[in-house]
Amino acid sequence: MTSQLDRVVLIGVAGDSGCGKSTFLRRLADLFGEEMMTVICLDDYHSLDRYQRKEVGVTALNPKANNFDLMYEQIKALKEGKSIEKPIYNHETGLIDPPETIHPNRIVVVEGLHPMYDDRMRALLDFSVYLDIDDEVKIAWKIQRDMAERGHTYEDVLAAINSRRPDFMAYIDPQKQHADVVIQILPTRLIKDDTERKVLRVRLMQKDGIEGFEPVYLFDEGSTIDWIPCGRKLTCSYPGIRLAYGPDTYYKNSVSVLEVDGQFDRLEELIYIESHLSNTSAKYHGEMTELLLKHKDYPGSNNGSGLFQVLVGLKMRATCEQLVGGTVSMAAKAAVN
Repeated sequence: MTSQLDRVVLIGVAGDSGCGKSTFLRRLADLFGEEMMTVICLDDYHSLDRYQRKEVGVTALNPKANNFDLMYEQIKALKEGKSIEKPIYNHETGLIDPPETIHPNRIVVVEGLHPMYDDRMRALLDFSVYLDIDDEVKIAWKIQRDMAERGHTYEDVLAAINSRRPDFMAYIDPQKQHADVVIQILPTRLIKDDTERKVLRVRLMQKDGIEGFEPVYLFDEGSTIDWIPCGRKLTCSYPGIRLAYGPDTYYKNSVSVLEVDGQFDRLEELIYIESHLSNTSAKYHGEMTELLLKHKDYPGSNNGSGLFQVLVGLKMRATCEQLVGGTVSMAAKAAVN
């Protein structure tokens, strides 16, 4: 696709490593079609390779290890419908490889550690999401993975997390205040003194007042709702499921918050939950449930993280269609034809 496009939609997906960005991007590919979407990993704009960072004594999270001027210039060019010569950061070797040609596409997703760090980049984004994992959950997940699969000790895992923490708190975490939507993954409140972190409480923080974006709500917009849906229409094993919705303030921004605590036993029954949600931006009743059922094996599919990733994807699609003035997904395009 070498010709210039009339309108390129730019989406930012931010978060730490291991927070679910890869799964979220796969869900977006389901909605938009891989042919319509180009993903740019912002690790490619590391200005220092792995060995240079070690010499200087900085992590990849530190802005000093990244070329924000080049990032902005190239992403701006893509949004203007121009091709770029993008550098490549090789995660296997830790070196920076020769550049590759990237052509503009209808949807461009920039994902990584710093999509919203630079104010010039933030101004380019049409829609932004931050994936936010609570420290307790992050540590539990990393311990389970690294100790079981990689043979690391508990002390090694904690040391690795703590070595990144100062830069994460300084440069990555503050970006969530700029996101249109934040997906928070937290410890459950349904199990007292839970340490396994297999059951999660997930919150969808939706910024109010964004042009073209209508927050999803439960039952009654603007009300405060606490709902236990378990019963005849939704199967719930221990410890059950709790949904909540209401207005709140987040980094001095007015937000609408949707929350799911617990996990779903039967994904097909989510049609019952979907029936009580409004402003989902689904094209037909049941589309949200259908998208979750399509990939039952994706991480988080049986809890609020999968549900909210799908909902945010539907919102992104609606924003894109408003901006380009028509359907953007290959599936929808095929249906029309």
